[in-house]
Amino acid sequence: MRKLFPMFCLVLVCRSLFAQVEKAPAYPLITHNTYMSIWSFGDTLTSSTTKHWTGKDQSLLGFIRVDGEVYRFMGKAQKIYKTLLPASDEKAYQCKYTETRPADNWMSLQFNDANWNASGAPFTDDKTQAKTLWKSRDIWIRRTFTLDNTNIDKLVLKLQHDDNVEVYLNGERAYGNIGWTSDFQLIPLRDAVKAKLRAGTNVLAIHCVNTAGGAWLDAGLLDEVKDPSENDVKVAVQTGREMTATQTNYKFRCGKADLLVTFTSPLLINDMDVFIRPVSYITYRVRSNDNNRHDIKVFLGASTDIAVNKPTQDVAAVTYTSNKLSIIRAGTIEQPILKKKGDDLRIDWGYMHVAVPKTMNAIQYVSQAKETINPFASKIYTTTDTVKGKNLSLNTIIPFGSVGRNFVSNFVEIGYDDLFPVMFFDIPLKPWWKADGTKTIEKELNIAYDDYASVMKKCGAFDKMIFTDALKAGGNKYADLCVIAYRQSVAAHVLVKSPQGNILFLSKENFSNGSINTVDVTYPSAPLYLAYAPKLMEGMLNGIFFYSESGKWKKPFAAHDLGTYPIANGQTYGEDMPVEESGNMLILTAAICKAEGKPDFAKEHWQTLTTWVNYLVKTGFDPANQLCTDDFAGHLAHNANLSIKAIEGIACYAQLADELKQPQVAANYRNTAQSMAKNWVKKADAGNHYSLVFGDKNTWSQKYNMIWDKILGLHLFPQQVYNKEVTYYLTKQNKFGLPLDSRKTYTKSDWIVWTAALSNNIQNFKALTDPVYKYATETPSRVPLSDWHETTNGRMVGFQARSVVGGYFMKTLEHKWVK
Repeated sequence: MRKLFPMFCLVLVCRSLFAQVEKAPAYPLITHNTYMSIWSFGDTLTSSTTKHWTGKDQSLLGFIRVDGEVYRFMGKAQKIYKTLLPASDEKAYQCKYTETRPADNWMSLQFNDANWNASGAPFTDDKTQAKTLWKSRDIWIRRTFTLDNTNIDKLVLKLQHDDNVEVYLNGERAYGNIGWTSDFQLIPLRDAVKAKLRAGTNVLAIHCVNTAGGAWLDAGLLDEVKDPSENDVKVAVQTGREMTATQTNYKFRCGKADLLVTFTSPLLINDMDVFIRPVSYITYRVRSNDNNRHDIKVFLGASTDIAVNKPTQDVAAVTYTSNKLSIIRAGTIEQPILKKKGDDLRIDWGYMHVAVPKTMNAIQYVSQAKETINPFASKIYTTTDTVKGKNLSLNTIIPFGSVGRNFVSNFVEIGYDDLFPVMFFDIPLKPWWKADGTKTIEKELNIAYDDYASVMKKCGAFDKMIFTDALKAGGNKYADLCVIAYRQSVAAHVLVKSPQGNILFLSKENFSNGSINTVDVTYPSAPLYLAYAPKLMEGMLNGIFFYSESGKWKKPFAAHDLGTYPIANGQTYGEDMPVEESGNMLILTAAICKAEGKPDFAKEHWQTLTTWVNYLVKTGFDPANQLCTDDFAGHLAHNANLSIKAIEGIACYAQLADELKQPQVAANYRNTAQSMAKNWVKKADAGNHYSLVFGDKNTWSQKYNMIWDKILGLHLFPQQVYNKEVTYYLTKQNKFGLPLDSRKTYTKSDWIVWTAALSNNIQNFKALTDPVYKYATETPSRVPLSDWHETTNGRMVGFQARSVVGGYFMKTLEHKWVK
């Protein structure tokens, strides 16, 4: 693979032409869609185990051996646990419980629980999962167990609870927490608690209080086992880190060798042939740094946790060859395709693949995770037989041979075949790349190998375009924000083809409620796709249009969502947002037609758009007490910002009618919108600003919806309205940004960029967006970027890894459309 070095030089030269992001809350490594999404949650690649965006471990381990010295440069070895007391996800168990307050010594080993009920876990109000149905406020459980010995390295509590919990071990309080968890948490316990264990009989006693919502209780105990072989491994010194739109790069000093590692997920939304391919690259470049030659090998261990929802699931892995590649494939034995829906979930069907060119003479094998703590000290067992188990590691050792001062380069491919990623109105859909039935993951991996050099060159050019477009629009810090946002936004979607043959680009409402194709998530995400890929923007609207036009959604306004990811069988959100979603769909349809330079998309859905616009004419100007996209802030009547959306939606319909050669229709709706806008200016006027709600001059809010008046040239509000608002906002900022409105100090960073774009003054734009950059680079919340944060301390309030950060591209879109 030495022949690739000239191409790497070209890539490095391309990169030097534009700046790169050096700091982010978390760093994307392998990102394709909401299920194939692996991140580093720290500033150094070795600071923690690599994780799925939800925070669950999806380990990628990297080691390099330089002569006889071994260095870890990626991830941390997954902790090895021995089960002492299984929770119900590992093995069914029985315990005693009561829902009546017991005596004060109920948690002690000596307590007599003979009169308590006996049953199994989990204890929950969910009838579909309960072994014991729990609907009362309080529950007390006692689980008696026997240990042969107490030779334990570190005692860990495995616990899932909803809500408040107190845990005791042989009478000693071990843990307490106010709140709830949606999955098992692994909680290290104090040595004083471990000391309470004894050979023979022990008791784990728990009190849980269900304060609201669901109820759940399940627990076990683990031993976190130490492995002495880790002492033989040094940690590589990270000397550099930078991020572009499609790539994350790290530099390391590994004793007498230098190592450069590049993670490339080629999400080129302007090149569909590359974009649809479910394959990422990890590129390694090594050289000697002391003028001597050194024998170098690089190890990659990819955990099968990438292909499971929970690490207790059984997997099967196999090593094989295909054309030019050596491949390891793994997936769950069960393969429960589309059997789960929800937010904090990982895919547990389909198959992960690790592929290397045969010409590298790499060694590929499967092992237990515990054998990768120092892989060069472990025995290597190669086999073409299927290996089964839990928490396996797919291992690849690449021999670089004797390496001198010149860089030598090799790469690995990571791919995922998700079989059927979503269900669309009871029909399981294949991913776009295999919808025609002619492609296999092996073909895609081999094409990715053949196209490696050209794809890397395309990524370099694309990264430069994304950065320089944003730089011209809003300056360096703004450009960095767009780079941070790019992969996160794109990878929060999945691309499939509808049974009708239409493109569907479906979002997941990550760490919000798990909805699929939420309209008011599409709306803030839109600027990125309008600027670079309007066909994907169509794919974000097509499902909602189908829902109405098929007769499955019968209301005279747009639906909120299509279901709970990955099941798009119809809205599951508990409440409609009629003005919000209808306005969003009208505005975005007009924006798509502007981006494409023709009104065809609107013509296709004209009857539906007419129904929605008439709803807005009747109810949109002064909205009733209802939710808007900022539903976390609660219901709000007379919402002035929501009123703007309705007015603009009506004006967009008029604009589209003009383009469709319906002048009288256009004039009627334009007059309606213009009249509403004039009335709005009077009704929302609060002196030096415009109010949050009509009739209360002591309130204020970001009028981010107003940006479409400027972007689409609707000519509803004069510039002095924008100017008055922006001037007022500059007096309300906190350290980490402008609050959303006068009710709280938290904010939405995507809306800040929209609000800032109202200004025609670049200094004011930067004054409003620089604090967002400060938040993105200084937040203590080290997760994929949250769009909902506290402006006083920069901490995440809620949400993470959502697509809505595509909204950061609003200034780029304005620069392209409004010059």
